[in-house]
Amino acid sequence: MKRLTSKEQLRIIVQGMLCIVLLLVLLQLWLFTATLNTYLAGDRSVVWPAAIVSLICFLFNLGLLRYLYKIENNRQ
Repeated sequence: MKRLTSKEQLRIIVQGMLCIVLLLVLLQLWLFTATLNTYLAGDRSVVWPAAIVSLICFLFNLGLLRYLYKIENNRQ
């Protein structure tokens, strides 16, 4: 089995991270749409839980970005 070079490994890691970020952003968009729909219908009980979940998704994306910077700094 052929070993991957560090440049190929980094490319695979970044592509995987981009897929995760895309899924989380789509989740946040769906969450925003569903929350706004229920809020406008008069149900205000879902606003804070949705905001907390959206914040968690944002923090996870921020952690992935920080990890990417860490990988890049270690590579140089």
